[in-house]
Amino acid sequence: MLESIHLGPDPCERISSDAIKALAFCCPRLRRLWMSGVKEANGDAINALAKHCRQLMELGFVESDNIDEVALGNLSSLKFLSVAGTRNLKWGSVAQVWSRLPQLVGLDVSRTDVNLSSITRFLSLSRNLKVLIALNCPVFEVEVDRNTMHNNKGRILLTLFSDIVKGVASLFADNLESVTDVFQHWKEIRNGDKNLDEVVVWIEWAISHSLLRIAENNLKEFDDFWLTQGAAVLLCLLQSSQEEVQERAATAVATFVVIDDEDVTVHCQRAEAILCGDGIRMLLNLARSCQEGLQSEAAKAIANLSIDSKVAKAVAESGGIDILANLAKSTNRLVAEEAAGGLWNLSVGDEHKGAIAEAGGVKALVDLILKWPPSSTDVLLERATGALANLGADEKCSMEVALAGGIHALVMLARTCKFEGVQEQAARALANLAAHGDSNTNNAAIGQEAGALEALVQLTYSQNEGVRQEAAGALWNLSFDDKNREAISAVGGVEALVALAQSSLDASQGLQERAAGALWGLSVSETNSTAIGRQGGIAPLIALASSDVEDVHETAAGALWNLAFYRDNALRIIQDDGVQPLVHLCSSSNSKMARFMAALALVYMFDGRIDSAVPVGPSPSSQGSSKTLNIDGVGRMALKHVDEFVSSFYEPQTFNAAAATLVPTALAQIAETIRIPEAGHLRCSGAEIDRYVRMLRDPSSILKSCSAFALLQFTMPGGRHAMHHSCLLQKAGAARVLRATAAASTAPIQAKIFTKIVLRNLENHHEVSS
Repeated sequence: MLESIHLGPDPCERISSDAIKALAFCCPRLRRLWMSGVKEANGDAINALAKHCRQLMELGFVESDNIDEVALGNLSSLKFLSVAGTRNLKWGSVAQVWSRLPQLVGLDVSRTDVNLSSITRFLSLSRNLKVLIALNCPVFEVEVDRNTMHNNKGRILLTLFSDIVKGVASLFADNLESVTDVFQHWKEIRNGDKNLDEVVVWIEWAISHSLLRIAENNLKEFDDFWLTQGAAVLLCLLQSSQEEVQERAATAVATFVVIDDEDVTVHCQRAEAILCGDGIRMLLNLARSCQEGLQSEAAKAIANLSIDSKVAKAVAESGGIDILANLAKSTNRLVAEEAAGGLWNLSVGDEHKGAIAEAGGVKALVDLILKWPPSSTDVLLERATGALANLGADEKCSMEVALAGGIHALVMLARTCKFEGVQEQAARALANLAAHGDSNTNNAAIGQEAGALEALVQLTYSQNEGVRQEAAGALWNLSFDDKNREAISAVGGVEALVALAQSSLDASQGLQERAAGALWGLSVSETNSTAIGRQGGIAPLIALASSDVEDVHETAAGALWNLAFYRDNALRIIQDDGVQPLVHLCSSSNSKMARFMAALALVYMFDGRIDSAVPVGPSPSSQGSSKTLNIDGVGRMALKHVDEFVSSFYEPQTFNAAAATLVPTALAQIAETIRIPEAGHLRCSGAEIDRYVRMLRDPSSILKSCSAFALLQFTMPGGRHAMHHSCLLQKAGAARVLRATAAASTAPIQAKIFTKIVLRNLENHHEVSS
C-alpha cells in the first residue's frame, strides 16, 4: 500500500540498483519516489519501476552519480522528474528521450551541466511540459541570451536570471503585478484544479531543495540573486502548505544569511531582506509549531539572523525571546540546541539580557546543562554555556544564574567535559560571574564550589588557546577574593600561571593580558608574590611589559608593581633587565595607568632598600662569571623618569595660584584635572600605605612627590577603595606627616599641592563615614 518514499537529503550511497528493483516489485502502488545521492540506478532498476509501478507520477534522483537516462524514458506514467545535481547525464540523448514522455508536466534539471540546446529541445518538443526548472546551471547560463530566453509556448522556464515569482504566478494569476507571495496567493485562490495543485506542490518542493543546496555552497557569485529575488522566494516558501518545504526554507534562511561559518559573520543586507519581508513573524510562527523539525530549523534561522542587531531587536519586540526560552525546555535535543543558540546570540549585547532572564531563559539554560549528558551534546552545551557566559556579564543576571544553580552546573562542565568549546565557554561564564566584585557573592561562591579552582587551574594547561585564555581570565577575577587567592595558590595556581605567562609570549594579546592579570591578582599577597618570583614569573612579565599593546603592558606593569614591593623581587626585576622596560612604560605609554604603575614599581625598587651594587647575570666575555650593576646610577636614571612623569601633571600657574589661596575649589579643580580614574580600582595593603607615608619623610624630592601623587590617586572620592585607603592612612597617623609636607618650605610645590589634596580627601571621607 506504500505510495510515497523519500530517502534523503543525506546521500543514499548504499542503495543499489538491486534494492531499487526490490522496491519496485514490493511497492506496486508507489506514486512518488525521491532519492538523494544514489551511486547507480541502472536500466534494469528503472525498467522494473516502469513495469511494476504503473502509477508512479513523481521521481527524483538528485545529487546522484550514474542514472540510466534512456531507461527513464520508459516511465510513461511520470508527471514530474527531478535530476537536480545529478552528474554524468548524456544530454544529447536525454533531451530526445525525455521529451517523448507523454505525461511529463514538470522537469527539474537544476545544478547540472545541461546545455542550451537540451533546454530548447525540452521546451519545443515536450508535449505536456508546463514547468522546466534550471536553477544554477553554469553551462546553460553561459550559452543563453538572457534577453531573449522567455517562456516558450506557455511553458515556464525558471532560472536564476528569470523572475521566479512571476513565472510561477503566471500559471494561475491574471494580474501578475499584484502577486508578491505566489504560493500564499495560490492557497487563497485555489479552485479545485487538482492538476494545477500538483504542479505548484512539486515546484515548491523542487525549488526549496535547490535553494537550500545553493545556500549551503555559499558562493559570492550569488549575492545579487539572493538580494534581487532569492530572499523573496524563500519568504514565499516559508508559507507553503507543505511542512517539509517550510522546514527546508527555514534551513535555507539560516544558511544563506551566514557568510563565514568560522567567525559566524552575517550578511547584513540578506538579513534585512528577511526582516523587511516580514520573515521574522513567519519564522516565529513556525517556531510555535508542534512539529519538532519546524521548531528546530525556525529557531536556527532566528538564531543566525539575530547576530544582526536590527533583527535581534525585531525578534525581541515580536516575542521571540519567550518563544526561544520555551523551546530551550524541549525534550528534543536539536530543538533545545537551536533555541540555546538563539539565546546565545540575543544575549551578546546588553539590550536583551534582562528580557531573557524575565522569560525564564536563565533557568532553562541551566537546566539544559544539568539535563543532557556531556558526551553526546557538545554543541548544545557549548551554546547553553555561551549564553550563560553572556548573561553572567550583567550583574543582575549573574545573580539569577547563581540562584538557578548555574555555578554548580558550570563547574561540573569545567571539571568533566572534554569538549574544548564547552570548556572555553564554561570558563568564560565563571569569569563573568566572578567579575562583579563586592556587589554580589558569586566570586566567593565559585571558590567554595568543590573542585572549581582546581578545574580552572587545570584548564590553563589545555592545548586550546581559547580555553587557556578564559581559564586565566576566570582565575584573575576570582583572585580578587582573599580566600580564593590563597586557595588558587594552594592548588598549584602560581606554577600554572607562571608557565602560562612563559608560554604566552607568542600567543594572542587576550591570552597575554589574562595571564599577566591572573599573576597580578595572585601577587597581592606576600606569599604568592614571593612564590611568583622564585618560580620564574618575573622574566615573562618583563617581556609582556615590553609589548606594544596597551592592555598587555598595562596589566604586566600592575603585576610588576605588586611584585616590586618585596625586596627579593625588586632585585630579580633589576637582574632580569626589567628596569629599562619599566622606564620606557613610565615615559612613553599612551596609558596613564601603565605609566603610573611603572613609576610606582620603579619607586619601590629604588627607594634605598637595595645595595648600591648587585650581580645581574653572566657577562658574555667572562665565561659565566657575574657582572655587577651600579644601582645608584641606574636608580638616578629611573627616578628621573618618575619625576618627569609626576611633573607632567604639574601646571605651574594653576599650582602656584592654589598654593597662594585657601579656597578649596582651587584644589578640587586640580584634583579632577590630574585624576587617573582607573587608579580608583587599585587596592593597597596597610604595609604599602605605610611605605608611601615613609617616602613623604624621605629627603628625596622625587620620592616625596611621587608618594604624595600616589596617595592622592588612592584617596580620590568615588574610587572603589578610597575609603579603605583613608582608614589605613588614619591608622598610620599620616595626617601629621601630610600636614608637615604641605607646610615644608623645602618640599617641591607639586608635593605640597598633592598632600593638601590628600588631606582634603581624608576630611571628605571622615565626614561621609561620620
